[in-house]
Amino acid sequence: MNLLKELTDRKVLAVVRADSPHLAVACVHALAEAGIGALEISLTTPGALDAIARARADSPPDVLIGAGTVLTAEHAELAAAAGASFAVTPGLTPGAARSTALGLPLLCGALTPTEVLAALDAGAAAVKVFPAATHGPVYLRDLLAPLPHAPLIAIGGIDARTAPAYLAAGALAVGIGSPLLGDAGRGGSLAGLADRAGALLHAVGAGTATPSGEAR
Repeated sequence: MNLLKELTDRKVLAVVRADSPHLAVACVHALAEAGIGALEISLTTPGALDAIARARADSPPDVLIGAGTVLTAEHAELAAAAGASFAVTPGLTPGAARSTALGLPLLCGALTPTEVLAALDAGAAAVKVFPAATHGPVYLRDLLAPLPHAPLIAIGGIDARTAPAYLAAGALAVGIGSPLLGDAGRGGSLAGLADRAGALLHAVGAGTATPSGEAR
């Protein structure tokens, strides 16, 4: 699986944090049905590995379900065993190194030019610029000036309103957590979650495509 191509094509990575594995899986299903087919379940979610395994078993193969907040080598190993499609880290963690050693596609967190280069040297398929909103889209454009070929995904503090600016600045995709999830991860409305997903896809020009890429 070519993680960079998948994220570039889909434009949106949903970041799922929930109060239980059941709620995490419900959010994944609602998002996938709304047309968002690239998702990560953060390991900060209670029972996250169980949620990843259940969501993977219940979802079509073209729905990508990654493990987020992969901090340790054990995290990477457990995520791979649970069937995660890819790993996401906040930085150059031991989990990042173990993910690449296992052949698990890696989205590695970074902020500075040095960190971006280190993440790519470590084998990351793409670099998660985090927290993106701290410096805004102009910072992403500035990063790309000396590093024009760096595959950057903007994550952190982004919503449907600001996402297009990050894509215009050169991000290949955007990752969105709380502004998209709202209260769904705490048992709130899944219909509301689906509505927010549709609005986000419309904002970034992804329409309401299904995970297989066919327009609805």
